[in-house]
Amino acid sequence: MGMNRRSFLLGAAAGLVGCAKEEKRAELAPAHSPVAAPVPVVADDRPVIVAFGDSLTAGYGLDPGQSYADSLQKELDRQGLRFRVVNQGISGDTTDGGVSRTEAAVALKPRVVILELGANDGLRGLPLEASRANLAEMIDAFQKAGANVLLCGMTLPRNYGPDYIHGFERIFSELAKEKKTALMPFFLQDVATNPKLMQRDAMHPTAEGCRRVAANVLPYLKPLLK
Repeated sequence: MGMNRRSFLLGAAAGLVGCAKEEKRAELAPAHSPVAAPVPVVADDRPVIVAFGDSLTAGYGLDPGQSYADSLQKELDRQGLRFRVVNQGISGDTTDGGVSRTEAAVALKPRVVILELGANDGLRGLPLEASRANLAEMIDAFQKAGANVLLCGMTLPRNYGPDYIHGFERIFSELAKEKKTALMPFFLQDVATNPKLMQRDAMHPTAEGCRRVAANVLPYLKPLLK
């Protein structure tokens, strides 16, 4: 009995040590975590509309999502028109700057380009011939890439003098005729003359003004989407 008891105690102790080792191993083993399935990346294959312009396109002074291009996207979605608007507006840009980044816009393979540039040229009193040549170069590049162009006309404050203003305005109408592009005669039609739709600088639309601009652009844009 003495030996049996001693053997039992030794066996039990050995068993407890073994269990403790097993428990320790279980503690150290990492818990099994299920691997999350990768989220599928859905390619956006909608045809592209590039909004190419300056601060009026970029949405200067507004919160993200309030530019006219954003409003245009929402309206296209609402009407079931399956296109993706890409905002390539840069505040302060001139037609010369636009020429330098035309290649990046062409790389998007746009179906339509809404070309809104030239206002900063006019406000700086730059030579009209240079602005016209730059706009013509951009139009040629976009058309060569297979894009339809909607050229957006602009005007200037009256204190720039009638000769310069009329010459500036003629750039857009003459180029549209020469290059056979669609023309929106005045990008800020019914907006620039309404103080409630313009920011305090009287040069850039408010969020509501941008919604109005988008609504005004749409009738000129839709024939180009077919």
